[in-house]
Amino acid sequence: MTAPATSSAASRAAEILSRPTTINGLTVPNRIAMAPMTRAFSPGGVPGADVASYYGRRAAAGVGLIVTEGTYVGHDSAGQSDRIPRFHGTEQLAGWAKVADEVHAAGGTIVPQLWHIGMVREQGQPPYAEAPAVGPSGLRIGAVEPTGRAMTQRDLDDVIGAFAEAAAAAERIGFDGVELHGAHGYLIDQFLWAGTNRRTDAYGGDPVARTKFAAEIVAAVRATVSPEFPILFRYSQWKQEAYDARLAETPEELEAILAPLAAAGVDAFHASTRRYWIPEFEGSDLNLAGWTKKLTGKTAITVGSVGLDGEFLGAFTGEGSATKGIDDLLDGLEREEYDLVAVGRALLQDPQWAEKVLAGRLDELKPYEAESLKSLS
Repeated sequence: MTAPATSSAASRAAEILSRPTTINGLTVPNRIAMAPMTRAFSPGGVPGADVASYYGRRAAAGVGLIVTEGTYVGHDSAGQSDRIPRFHGTEQLAGWAKVADEVHAAGGTIVPQLWHIGMVREQGQPPYAEAPAVGPSGLRIGAVEPTGRAMTQRDLDDVIGAFAEAAAAAERIGFDGVELHGAHGYLIDQFLWAGTNRRTDAYGGDPVARTKFAAEIVAAVRATVSPEFPILFRYSQWKQEAYDARLAETPEELEAILAPLAAAGVDAFHASTRRYWIPEFEGSDLNLAGWTKKLTGKTAITVGSVGLDGEFLGAFTGEGSATKGIDDLLDGLEREEYDLVAVGRALLQDPQWAEKVLAGRLDELKPYEAESLKSLS
């Protein structure tokens, strides 16, 4: 059973999470962000009126910053599914412009997550592209031998250009910034991780060299958009097919990866963890977002099971591991260990989640139920 929220905890949550914050030139009205979640509800890669309504409802209910689901950049190998949105093409961008308009009309801010899947193959989705899989070394996670093609310099330049073009389009059609998807074992992350990057040129080797491709994408985006236009970078230790994977075993190794990205122009890091309350390194209670802000000084977004029933209010997970409650999450904000809190599945379950939390109505939150998410709106 989930422990009931006390009125003092509810009031404190409402007060702290209601505070505005800034990311470069963008003012976010509160500390609640919507995490990116793939939905595959965009036939032909075009986000329709239902997608605009989906994001608009959550902005109207108080989400300060919406990060969209992953969207393919304009490269042949960026993704396979014909139902996942693309951030290129006349019809696709027109659809996204309407999404941004609806979110802004509701008082929210929104950034698209720009994405290239690399060596990952999407299962169960109708294909629109049959381009060969490419990656730093042509290796899928866990594979011993290449199953795809190692990227040439021309490939690298083309993908860097595709990210820059998508970012320029985002600013042109009215978005508030962009997020680069460098997490979870997709293309950018495949370069960052030694398990999939076996290159012997300038893009492989030590952690700094493995960051070169990501930093070049950031720099190309920074050069393409306005100076005040925010660039967010999402990264993770874990991968979709390797939950125990780690980019860095120590704070020093993590700093070696993050410093070139910050120098290239990242304004905020979205530090993806599966459980936000778990310390990242021995000897410190800081989670990954906390270490990220400490090492870079940049805005940090924490994420990982926030708002799920039995976890946000501090009981025990179905896995049997103790969690930290809302006071601990708020303590991190108060100590400025991180700046925003991203919420995922709880916002799918309950579009009014942010409104209830910001009004101190924690007792009205709907518990997360996976079965109820088969039809999302």
